[in-house]
Amino acid sequence: MDGNHLGDFLRARRDGLRPEDVGMASYGARRVAGLRREEVAVLAGVNADYYTRLEQGRERNPSPQVLDALGRALHLDADARAHLFRLAGTAPELRPSARPAEQVSPALRQLMDGYPGAPAFVMNRTLDVLAANALADALYAPFDPADNLARMTFLDPAGRTFYTDWDRAAQAAVANLRQAAGFDPDDPRLRELVGALTEHSADFTRLWNSHTVRGKTRDAKNFLHPDVGALTLTYQAFDVRDAPGQQLVIYHAEPGSPSAQSLELLGTVHATRRQAASRFHH
Repeated sequence: MDGNHLGDFLRARRDGLRPEDVGMASYGARRVAGLRREEVAVLAGVNADYYTRLEQGRERNPSPQVLDALGRALHLDADARAHLFRLAGTAPELRPSARPAEQVSPALRQLMDGYPGAPAFVMNRTLDVLAANALADALYAPFDPADNLARMTFLDPAGRTFYTDWDRAAQAAVANLRQAAGFDPDDPRLRELVGALTEHSADFTRLWNSHTVRGKTRDAKNFLHPDVGALTLTYQAFDVRDAPGQQLVIYHAEPGSPSAQSLELLGTVHATRRQAASRFHH
C-alpha cells in the first residue's frame, strides 16, 4: 500500500465505470477502459485540474461538499462513500491513533459461550479471529489454523471447498479489508496481512486492486463442512461498544431446517472429539 490512498481509490473507481454507466455519450477512440478524469470532473462539478491533483496526491484536503459530489459522480454506495470520507480524513468517526483492541473481554467470551447452539466469534477490522465459542471452533475446524478469515479464504487449501461460493466469499473478505484500510491505512497488521496475501495469491491481488469497499452484510452463507455436509447459515454482526473495531458475529440456521439439524450434529461431533481428546491427554 503506498501513501496516496485517496488517489488510488478515486482512480480505481473511475476505471470501473463506463460512460454509459453514468449517462454520458462516448465520442471517439478511448485510451482508457473507464471514465476519463475530465468526465469525472464534469459529473462532480469540479475543476478538471483540481480533480487531477486529487488523484495524483497533490491536493489532499477536499471539502465534504467535494467528496459528496465525487461520491455521486462515481456512483458510490454507502460503504464506499464512508470509505472515501475516511481516506480524505474528514469522517467524524476517524481516530487514527485509536487502533482496535486485540483482547476480548471475559464478559463477551461468557456471552458467546451462552449460545451453545449458534457459532459465535469476535473479529477485528483485519478479520483476525480473536475469540470463538465451541460451535464456531467446530464450524471452522477444516482450517488449520482458523486465525484470519482472509488468510483462510485465500491461502488455506480448505477454503476452496469450505466456501461453496468461493468467489463471493473472496470478494467480501477483500472488501472488508479495504474498509479497514479506510479507518487506518498505516495499521501495521493490515500492511503485514495485505503483503502476505499479495505475495501468495494472484486472486487476492486482483480483487485488492479493484478498491471495492463493503462492510459486513447479512446475506446467507453456504458452507460445505467435511463432517456434516452442506450448511446454509445467516448471520448478524454487532459492533463491540467498549472495543472499537471489534465485531461479534453470530451465525444461525433456519429453525427446523436441514442446516439446523446439521449444525446440531456438528456440535455433538465436536463435543465427542473434545471428550475423547481430553481422556487421551489424561
